[in-house]
Amino acid sequence: MRVTRNRPAKSESGTATVSGSARPAGVVTIGNFDGVHKGHQALLERCKCERENGEEITVVTFEPAPVVWLAPEFVPARLSGVYAKLACLRDLGVDHVWLMRFDDEVAHMAPEEFVERILTISLNASTLVVGEDFRFGRQREGDVKLLQVLCRARAIALHIVSDVNSGGQRISSSAVRKALANDDFDGAAQMLGRRYTMGSHVVRGQQLGRNLGYPTANLRVTVTPSPLLGIFAAWSRVQGQAWKPAVVSLGRRPTVGGGERLLEVHFFDFKGDLYGQRLEVDFVAKLRSEAHFHDIDDLVIQMVRDESQAREILAQRAVPQ
Repeated sequence: MRVTRNRPAKSESGTATVSGSARPAGVVTIGNFDGVHKGHQALLERCKCERENGEEITVVTFEPAPVVWLAPEFVPARLSGVYAKLACLRDLGVDHVWLMRFDDEVAHMAPEEFVERILTISLNASTLVVGEDFRFGRQREGDVKLLQVLCRARAIALHIVSDVNSGGQRISSSAVRKALANDDFDGAAQMLGRRYTMGSHVVRGQQLGRNLGYPTANLRVTVTPSPLLGIFAAWSRVQGQAWKPAVVSLGRRPTVGGGERLLEVHFFDFKGDLYGQRLEVDFVAKLRSEAHFHDIDDLVIQMVRDESQAREILAQRAVPQ
């Protein structure tokens, strides 16, 4: 899979070009693809059905997400970082991902200009696949009805994919975030088509947990803003190895003067050097919110309770395969 970070091509009167402007016609879909949930997967499945004669599938997505530019004070939690998103798209058979930078120029494109510069000039698209709620162009002026007119004028085949539902509600990135915020990890998994996980490499910390009798593997949080904060019962593993039961803390560690957010994994009954290893975490249940303890002894007492509760919860769950 190829990944590019180009700006949209200019019209004939402009001067800028992109490396993708000479690409052969192909099947294109557009969206944020945060979490790459079942709704996104339905778009990609339709792309596969519509391509002909070896055409490539191109995903146009935005970095940063448009809301970061348009309303930075209301930026929602992010389900996946860019590398995790790219990995999911690769595994789903995408040939090319265009990470378009959303900036003032893109934000002010009229719908007609958006279609001309992105679909026609930059990508030479033969087919476009979008969801029924797709909006585009300046202040989201464009809808699927206008898109039908613009695509017809450019001989671009347009396919509108219906919403995908789970449990009576439309699957969306917002719905997945809501499920995670409500500690509904099974509901989030139903919408994602997989368990919600986080992963990163183990870094050296202050070794405070070890001094308290609870050694932890410290992972930097690569997804910001994080959709989760608190203390959790979880499964965790070195990437590619077997899952092990653990209690996990995701936050700033206020009792010990922590600064940056860390994902701390305490494996039960385990000793070993994990530095530099990549760990994955599968969240099972939230135990409590992060709290400030005035006394370290009180913190340790709570950590004992957390471990006991996590062991009880995980003992009733099947180990992931």
